[in-house]
Amino acid sequence: MSDNDALQIWLQYKQSPDPHLRERLILTYAPLVKYVAGRLGTGLPAHVEEGDLVSYGLLGLMNAIERYDPGRDIKFETYAISRIKGAIIDELRSMDWVPRSVRSRAREIERAIAELENRYHRPPTDEEIAKALGITEEEFQDSLTQISRSSVAALDELWTISSSGGDTVSLIDTLQDPNADDPSLEMTRTEVREALALAIAKLPERERTVITLYYYEELTLREIGEVLGVTESRVSQLHTKAILRLKAKLQGSLERASLERNR
Repeated sequence: MSDNDALQIWLQYKQSPDPHLRERLILTYAPLVKYVAGRLGTGLPAHVEEGDLVSYGLLGLMNAIERYDPGRDIKFETYAISRIKGAIIDELRSMDWVPRSVRSRAREIERAIAELENRYHRPPTDEEIAKALGITEEEFQDSLTQISRSSVAALDELWTISSSGGDTVSLIDTLQDPNADDPSLEMTRTEVREALALAIAKLPERERTVITLYYYEELTLREIGEVLGVTESRVSQLHTKAILRLKAKLQGSLERASLERNR
Protein backbone atom coordinates (compact mmCIF):
# COMPACT_ATOMS: atom_id res chain seq x y z
CA MET A 1 0.00 0.00 0.00
CA SER A 2 1.40 3.42 -0.98
CA ASP A 3 1.64 6.26 1.52
CA ASN A 4 -1.06 8.14 -0.38
CA ASP A 5 -3.42 5.14 -0.33
CA ALA A 6 -2.80 4.68 3.39
CA LEU A 7 -3.52 8.35 4.07
CA GLN A 8 -6.81 8.13 2.18
CA ILE A 9 -7.88 5.11 4.21
CA TRP A 10 -6.94 6.91 7.43
CA LEU A 11 -8.92 9.99 6.47
CA GLN A 12 -11.96 7.90 5.50
CA TYR A 13 -11.77 5.89 8.72
CA LYS A 14 -11.45 8.95 10.94
CA GLN A 15 -14.40 10.61 9.21
CA SER A 16 -16.53 7.46 9.44
CA PRO A 17 -15.16 4.57 11.56
CA ASP A 18 -16.30 1.78 9.25
CA PRO A 19 -15.46 -1.70 10.68
CA HIS A 20 -14.25 -2.82 7.24
CA LEU A 21 -11.76 0.05 7.05
CA ARG A 22 -10.63 -0.72 10.60
CA GLU A 23 -10.05 -4.37 9.66
CA ARG A 24 -8.08 -3.27 6.60
CA LEU A 25 -5.85 -1.06 8.78
CA ILE A 26 -5.31 -3.91 11.26
CA LEU A 27 -4.29 -6.29 8.46
CA THR A 28 -2.02 -3.67 6.89
CA TYR A 29 -0.12 -3.00 10.11
CA ALA A 30 -0.27 -6.49 11.66
CA PRO A 31 3.38 -7.19 10.65
CA LEU A 32 4.39 -4.49 13.16
CA VAL A 33 2.98 -6.67 15.94
CA LYS A 34 4.94 -9.69 14.75
CA TYR A 35 8.09 -7.59 14.58
CA VAL A 36 7.72 -6.14 18.10
CA ALA A 37 6.71 -9.49 19.62
CA GLY A 38 9.75 -11.15 18.05
CA ARG A 39 12.15 -8.59 19.47
CA LEU A 40 10.61 -8.52 22.94
CA GLY A 41 10.46 -12.32 22.98
CA THR A 42 14.24 -12.65 22.70
CA GLY A 43 15.53 -14.20 25.89
CA LEU A 44 12.14 -14.70 27.54
CA PRO A 45 11.47 -18.01 29.34
CA ALA A 46 10.31 -20.88 27.13
CA HIS A 47 6.79 -20.86 28.60
CA VAL A 48 6.17 -17.35 27.23
CA GLU A 49 5.03 -18.10 23.69
CA GLU A 50 5.43 -15.63 20.84
CA GLY A 51 1.81 -16.27 19.86
CA ASP A 52 0.69 -14.89 23.22
CA LEU A 53 2.89 -11.82 22.75
CA VAL A 54 1.31 -11.27 19.33
CA SER A 55 -2.17 -11.44 20.89
CA TYR A 56 -1.23 -8.85 23.52
CA GLY A 57 0.36 -6.69 20.83
CA LEU A 58 -2.74 -6.76 18.64
CA LEU A 59 -4.64 -5.06 21.46
CA GLY A 60 -2.01 -2.34 21.41
CA LEU A 61 -2.31 -2.02 17.63
CA MET A 62 -6.08 -1.65 17.81
CA ASN A 63 -5.71 0.97 20.53
CA ALA A 64 -3.18 2.82 18.38
CA ILE A 65 -5.54 2.79 15.39
CA GLU A 66 -8.34 4.27 17.50
CA ARG A 67 -6.17 7.01 18.99
CA TYR A 68 -3.96 7.93 16.05
CA ASP A 69 -4.41 11.35 14.48
CA PRO A 70 -3.22 11.28 10.82
CA GLY A 71 -3.06 15.08 10.89
CA ARG A 72 -0.16 15.07 13.32
CA ASP A 73 3.43 15.09 12.12
CA ILE A 74 4.30 11.55 13.21
CA LYS A 75 4.23 8.31 11.24
CA PHE A 76 1.70 5.74 12.36
CA GLU A 77 4.38 3.04 12.49
CA THR A 78 6.38 5.05 15.03
CA TYR A 79 3.29 5.74 17.13
CA ALA A 80 1.98 2.17 16.90
CA ILE A 81 5.23 0.46 17.87
CA SER A 82 5.26 2.25 21.23
CA ARG A 83 1.62 1.27 21.86
CA ILE A 84 2.23 -2.34 20.84
CA LYS A 85 5.27 -2.58 23.12
CA GLY A 86 3.33 -1.02 25.95
CA ALA A 87 0.45 -3.49 25.61
CA ILE A 88 2.78 -6.50 25.61
CA ILE A 89 4.82 -5.22 28.55
CA ASP A 90 1.73 -4.36 30.60
CA GLU A 91 0.34 -7.87 30.11
CA LEU A 92 3.63 -9.53 31.02
CA ARG A 93 3.94 -7.37 34.12
CA SER A 94 0.40 -8.28 35.19
CA MET A 95 1.44 -11.95 35.03
CA ASP A 96 4.28 -11.13 37.50
CA TRP A 97 6.35 -14.06 36.24
CA VAL A 98 9.75 -12.58 37.07
CA PRO A 99 11.13 -14.13 40.29
CA ARG A 100 11.59 -11.65 43.14
CA SER A 101 15.16 -12.82 43.63
CA VAL A 102 15.98 -11.83 40.03
CA ARG A 103 14.37 -8.41 40.42
CA SER A 104 16.25 -7.91 43.68
CA ARG A 105 19.60 -8.88 42.15
CA ALA A 106 19.02 -6.52 39.21
CA ARG A 107 18.42 -3.63 41.63
CA GLU A 108 21.53 -4.58 43.61
CA ILE A 109 23.66 -4.51 40.45
CA GLU A 110 22.20 -1.13 39.42
CA ARG A 111 23.02 0.34 42.83
CA ALA A 112 26.53 -1.14 42.81
CA ILE A 113 27.21 0.27 39.33
CA ALA A 114 25.97 3.73 40.35
CA GLU A 115 28.07 3.77 43.53
CA LEU A 116 31.22 2.56 41.75
CA GLU A 117 30.81 5.06 38.89
CA ASN A 118 30.49 7.89 41.43
CA ARG A 119 33.60 6.63 43.20
CA TYR A 120 35.83 5.98 40.17
CA HIS A 121 34.29 8.40 37.62
CA ARG A 122 34.33 5.65 34.98
CA PRO A 123 32.39 2.47 34.16
CA PRO A 124 33.33 -0.19 36.74
CA THR A 125 34.76 -3.51 35.61
CA ASP A 126 33.02 -6.83 36.10
CA GLU A 127 35.56 -7.67 38.81
CA GLU A 128 34.79 -4.45 40.70
CA ILE A 129 31.04 -4.96 40.44
CA ALA A 130 31.29 -8.56 41.62
CA LYS A 131 33.50 -7.53 44.55
CA ALA A 132 31.04 -4.82 45.59
CA LEU A 133 28.24 -7.39 45.52
CA GLY A 134 30.32 -9.88 47.50
CA ILE A 135 30.14 -12.55 44.80
CA THR A 136 32.54 -14.10 42.29
CA GLU A 137 32.79 -12.93 38.67
CA GLU A 138 31.26 -16.24 37.58
CA GLU A 139 28.28 -15.66 39.88
CA PHE A 140 27.98 -12.13 38.49
CA GLN A 141 27.85 -13.48 34.91
CA ASP A 142 25.25 -16.05 35.99
CA SER A 143 23.19 -13.21 37.48
CA LEU A 144 23.35 -11.31 34.19
CA THR A 145 22.12 -14.41 32.36
CA GLN A 146 19.18 -14.83 34.77
CA ILE A 147 18.27 -11.16 34.47
CA SER A 148 18.48 -11.27 30.66
CA ARG A 149 16.06 -14.21 30.60
CA SER A 150 13.63 -12.30 32.78
CA SER A 151 13.97 -8.91 31.13
CA VAL A 152 10.85 -7.87 29.30
CA ALA A 153 11.35 -4.25 28.49
CA ALA A 154 15.00 -3.34 28.30
CA LEU A 155 15.15 0.28 27.17
CA ASP A 156 11.36 0.55 27.42
CA GLU A 157 11.28 0.22 31.19
CA LEU A 158 10.07 3.00 33.43
CA TRP A 159 12.48 5.08 35.45
CA THR A 160 11.07 6.54 38.65
CA ILE A 161 12.27 10.02 39.57
CA SER A 162 12.08 9.78 43.34
CA SER A 163 12.95 13.41 43.98
CA SER A 164 9.96 14.57 41.93
CA GLY A 165 7.33 12.77 43.94
CA GLY A 166 7.51 9.42 42.18
CA ASP A 167 6.97 10.62 38.62
CA THR A 168 7.89 8.09 35.97
CA VAL A 169 9.11 8.43 32.41
CA SER A 170 9.45 5.75 29.76
CA LEU A 171 11.93 5.85 26.92
CA ILE A 172 9.21 4.83 24.47
CA ASP A 173 7.49 8.07 25.43
CA THR A 174 10.51 10.24 24.64
CA LEU A 175 9.84 10.27 20.90
CA GLN A 176 9.58 13.90 19.90
CA ASP A 177 6.00 15.17 19.60
CA PRO A 178 5.86 18.52 17.78
CA ASN A 179 2.29 19.05 19.04
CA ALA A 180 3.08 18.47 22.70
CA ASP A 181 1.15 20.90 24.90
CA ASP A 182 2.85 20.33 28.26
CA PRO A 183 6.20 22.20 28.46
CA SER A 184 7.27 20.39 31.63
CA LEU A 185 6.63 16.99 30.02
CA GLU A 186 8.54 18.02 26.91
CA MET A 187 11.41 19.17 29.14
CA THR A 188 11.48 15.76 30.81
CA ARG A 189 11.52 14.04 27.43
CA THR A 190 14.35 16.26 26.23
CA GLU A 191 16.31 15.55 29.41
CA VAL A 192 15.83 11.81 28.94
CA ARG A 193 16.96 11.92 25.31
CA GLU A 194 20.06 13.93 26.20
CA ALA A 195 20.86 11.83 29.27
CA LEU A 196 20.39 8.59 27.29
CA ALA A 197 22.67 9.74 24.46
CA LEU A 198 25.35 10.77 26.94
CA ALA A 199 25.03 7.53 28.92
CA ILE A 200 25.31 5.38 25.78
CA ALA A 201 28.39 7.33 24.67
CA LYS A 202 30.08 6.52 28.00
CA LEU A 203 29.42 2.77 27.86
CA PRO A 204 32.41 0.44 27.43
CA GLU A 205 33.03 -0.10 23.71
CA ARG A 206 31.60 -3.61 23.40
CA GLU A 207 28.44 -2.76 25.33
CA ARG A 208 27.98 0.40 23.27
CA THR A 209 28.33 -1.66 20.10
CA VAL A 210 25.68 -4.13 21.28
CA ILE A 211 23.23 -1.32 22.12
CA THR A 212 23.85 0.39 18.78
CA LEU A 213 23.46 -2.78 16.70
CA TYR A 214 20.38 -3.98 18.60
CA TYR A 215 18.37 -0.76 18.93
CA TYR A 216 19.58 1.31 15.99
CA GLU A 217 20.61 -1.26 13.39
CA GLU A 218 17.92 -3.71 14.61
CA LEU A 219 20.15 -6.79 14.46
CA THR A 220 19.22 -9.88 16.46
CA LEU A 221 21.40 -11.08 19.33
CA ARG A 222 22.59 -13.96 17.15
CA GLU A 223 23.60 -11.57 14.34
CA ILE A 224 25.41 -9.32 16.82
CA GLY A 225 27.27 -12.37 18.10
CA GLU A 226 28.48 -13.09 14.57
CA VAL A 227 29.69 -9.49 14.23
CA LEU A 228 31.56 -9.57 17.55
CA GLY A 229 32.72 -13.18 17.24
CA VAL A 230 31.05 -14.28 20.50
CA THR A 231 28.12 -16.51 21.43
CA GLU A 232 24.53 -15.30 21.53
CA SER A 233 24.44 -15.87 25.30
CA ARG A 234 27.50 -13.63 25.72
CA VAL A 235 25.80 -10.90 23.68
CA SER A 236 22.76 -11.28 25.94
CA GLN A 237 24.98 -10.74 28.99
CA LEU A 238 26.60 -7.67 27.42
CA HIS A 239 23.16 -6.28 26.56
CA THR A 240 21.87 -6.83 30.09
CA LYS A 241 24.95 -5.26 31.66
CA ALA A 242 24.64 -2.24 29.34
CA ILE A 243 20.98 -1.78 30.25
CA LEU A 244 21.75 -1.92 33.98
CA ARG A 245 24.53 0.64 33.50
CA LEU A 246 22.17 2.90 31.54
CA LYS A 247 19.44 2.62 34.17
CA ALA A 248 21.86 3.48 36.95
CA LYS A 249 23.21 6.44 34.94
CA LEU A 250 19.81 7.75 33.87
CA GLN A 251 18.35 7.48 37.36
CA GLY A 252 21.05 9.77 38.72
CA SER A 253 20.89 12.18 35.79
CA LEU A 254 17.11 12.58 35.94
CA GLU A 255 17.09 13.04 39.69
CA ARG A 256 19.77 15.74 39.46
CA ALA A 257 17.83 17.51 36.69
CA SER A 258 14.64 17.33 38.75
CA LEU A 259 16.39 18.83 41.76
CA GLU A 260 17.77 21.65 39.61
CA ARG A 261 14.27 22.47 38.31
CA ASN A 262 12.81 22.49 41.82
CA ARG A 263 15.39 24.89 43.27
